[in-house]
Amino acid sequence: MSDRRAIGLLALIISATLLLSGCTLAADAKTSGRTEATTPFSDEITGKLDAALAGAMTQAGASGAIVGVWAPWAGTWTTATGTTMTAGNDKLTTDMRFRIGTNTTAMTCTVLMKLVDEKRVKLSDPVSKYLPRLPGIDDITLGQLCQNTSGLADYTGQLGPQFVNNPTRDWPALEVASAGMAAARTGKPGTAFATSNTGIVLLGMALEAATHQSWDTLYHTYVFDPLGLNSTSFPTADEFAISGSHPHGYATSLGQGGQLVCEAVLDETQLSNSMAGVAGGVVSSLSDLKVWAQALAEGDLLSKKSKEAQWATIPVGTTTPGWSTYGLGAAQLGPLRGSSGSIPGFMTAAYSDPTSGLTIVVMLNNSTAGASFASNLALQFASIVAAAPAVGSATAPALELPWSEADAALALQSTPVCPPVEAAPAG
Repeated sequence: MSDRRAIGLLALIISATLLLSGCTLAADAKTSGRTEATTPFSDEITGKLDAALAGAMTQAGASGAIVGVWAPWAGTWTTATGTTMTAGNDKLTTDMRFRIGTNTTAMTCTVLMKLVDEKRVKLSDPVSKYLPRLPGIDDITLGQLCQNTSGLADYTGQLGPQFVNNPTRDWPALEVASAGMAAARTGKPGTAFATSNTGIVLLGMALEAATHQSWDTLYHTYVFDPLGLNSTSFPTADEFAISGSHPHGYATSLGQGGQLVCEAVLDETQLSNSMAGVAGGVVSSLSDLKVWAQALAEGDLLSKKSKEAQWATIPVGTTTPGWSTYGLGAAQLGPLRGSSGSIPGFMTAAYSDPTSGLTIVVMLNNSTAGASFASNLALQFASIVAAAPAVGSATAPALELPWSEADAALALQSTPVCPPVEAAPAG
């Protein structure tokens, strides 16, 4: 589940623009028909990627990671490293499934945009149009929920310790939303960005009321099936296990004030995704997230008008770099579009550049460091491969990244995490 550091820690990255050699080829055949290099990166680049991942796994206390980096002009790197369990012997594989956390939000907001394209709802519709019995939301629109400008507090900070320490509890959507709505507002609707899973859960309730369809149906109709995401699903609240082959997921226990209890690392593999719902409950795989990241970045599922609306980004605050902005349900970091996410047990990131086709997907099986950690690791990978020379007849793009490899590494090193300890047995 995304925490409040998810975008805030990007401020640790010192903004520095590098002009890196490289041309636009086309993305994946399931999205824009982009031709991709199928050969591995050079030994030098692969070595840097391996080293960056190894360092991040150690710092995060993760037993395993599944990662992919695709630069259409230069090469690919996909890896599953480590073991499925702490102190275990079973190796991860790249086809394993895992929880994607708040990357789910971008899928939810894409469903909203599809319903807008079908003229079933409008971004300007008040939430109260669909949830008339819910007090205090008359001044909030559906679009503001996705843009994180609703002014509603995020329930995650309040309920996070319960999520981590009691992961199989069933949380009705109204209960978690009410926790956020009861807290002091972060501002007037439409005025400023503030991450709010509360708003996304409310959006889920509103669109269910508007369509009279379940979210499993909505995701399959508008996202999973059109993109052929056959390893992606939205489990029910009582479906605690991840279906298919998967790593275990871990998280450090939290005190009631949200502080890390470093002596207790918990196995969070059995989990009710009701704690996140449509803000973070989807399960997916490396290959599916690659397709999704490219489709999201390029707007393949949306009309031209809705694509432009989704990527009409706003600043995320005064303490973050100007190149970090936010659209409807997803972030724009320099040329990269996508999101990061965490839910107890897993932290993930999925980004793609719609111009060059550069795509990065990251999963580590310990969520303690938070979504921003996965995001900064993805940025480090991007900076390593951005200058990769073209292979064969490809032409390298003139790719500008407003951060360096050292900047991203510094952001990772600045993330507070616990020293690695052995996980408690699964309950």
